[in-house]
Amino acid sequence: MDNFWLKQAFERLGKPQVRSLSKHVLADVTIVGGGYLGLWTAIRIKEESPSLKVVVVERDLCGAGASGRNGGFVTSYWAKYLSLHKKCGTHEAARIAKSSAEAVLEIGTFCRENGIDAEFRADGWLWTATSATQVGCWNVLLNELAKHHVRPFEVLDNAEVARLGGTDRNLAGVFEPGAATVQPAILALGLRTHAQKLGVTIYEHSPMTRLERTRTPKVVTRKGSVTSEKVVLAMNAWGAQFSHLRRKVAIVSSDMIATTANPDQLNEIGLKKGVAICDSRMFLNYYRNTPDGRIVFGKSLGHFAFAGRVADHYEGPSPRAGEVEESFRNLYPMLHGMDVESSWTGPIDRSVDGLPFFGRLDDHPDIFFGIGFSGQGIGPTVLGGRILASLALDEANQWSHCGLVRDDVEEFPIEPFRYVGSILVREALRRKEGLEDRARRPDALTLAIAKLAPVGYVPSRRN
Repeated sequence: MDNFWLKQAFERLGKPQVRSLSKHVLADVTIVGGGYLGLWTAIRIKEESPSLKVVVVERDLCGAGASGRNGGFVTSYWAKYLSLHKKCGTHEAARIAKSSAEAVLEIGTFCRENGIDAEFRADGWLWTATSATQVGCWNVLLNELAKHHVRPFEVLDNAEVARLGGTDRNLAGVFEPGAATVQPAILALGLRTHAQKLGVTIYEHSPMTRLERTRTPKVVTRKGSVTSEKVVLAMNAWGAQFSHLRRKVAIVSSDMIATTANPDQLNEIGLKKGVAICDSRMFLNYYRNTPDGRIVFGKSLGHFAFAGRVADHYEGPSPRAGEVEESFRNLYPMLHGMDVESSWTGPIDRSVDGLPFFGRLDDHPDIFFGIGFSGQGIGPTVLGGRILASLALDEANQWSHCGLVRDDVEEFPIEPFRYVGSILVREALRRKEGLEDRARRPDALTLAIAKLAPVGYVPSRRN
């Protein structure tokens, strides 16, 4: 087990007892995927309809995928309001963003009420600039939000940005007080336990080998199967195996390191609270401290999967740990006494507009999916669980008709053009941002290719 967060969770909680699917069973709803999205969906369904038999089928262990490998940032969608507005309109964009902010607090409440010590710390999110080019990139967003009398962000002076982030390498920034951080694997395991208490049956180490899209669909695993009235696909990047979804998401790596614990050093630089921090790059740096005095530092480096195939190069220690550590050292040169203790990698299901989307697979009336969380899934999967539960229960409400339930999802180019193009754009972005870090202007060709990248937090001018 190379997952830093899961190792830590097992040390504190012990390894959970698991069972795999070894026979044919019947259910009302089968959920494929035991991460945040699948577990929240299962919990919502059982809360709404306790008598229904809900089965979760997980390829590994619940939380072993993206839900247990991320940075532990619990943020809202206010930073993506412009993308939401473009897709959903003013009213629905505001509703989704507001609901996503409420979801942050809901996770904290869920942990407290269920005795889950997932290290929930509602200390906010610091969105920074680490080069002159990045300074003020949030202004278009803040100005649009102000038109609607919404101000979820605070503009900080440079001294406060340096104080909150513990380094003067952050040149400017804005702050979202309503964000939080968690120990992601403990949260996933807590959801797993709560789902089981509600009566959800969970089969782990049971990867789906085939989905039969018959009138009553069947999920087939290596040694068993589940036939059910409804099937929900909550597979994150692994959902790209379906042709209906393959061109709608790009699978890209995110790589992380965790340092040794040294709370005294972090206290010396003022990094005491659990603030989530990231910069404004497309392949951004994101990082935070932990309650036991570590820095967990991630970087989206862009190892792309050809044709959406999630293979073994998304497992185990990060092959790009050296690049991640270099970025960490550049931001925190004073923390030379904190060595890298662990590294890991994982896949992100990136949509073109950075927003998730939900619907029916190939228009099958009883097979539903949610995908495209683009590396920002902890808080939004709370909403995603409501959406998928409403669809699976045939409910007509604000979630089944949510603006994120959509067919008009922009697609990436076909292969091999997507793969080759992704590499070209990635290298152009690396060159552009590297030059900007040294206060140099990129050449026209580099800028032109870099502009082909999908949107980040703030949509580009072409959108």
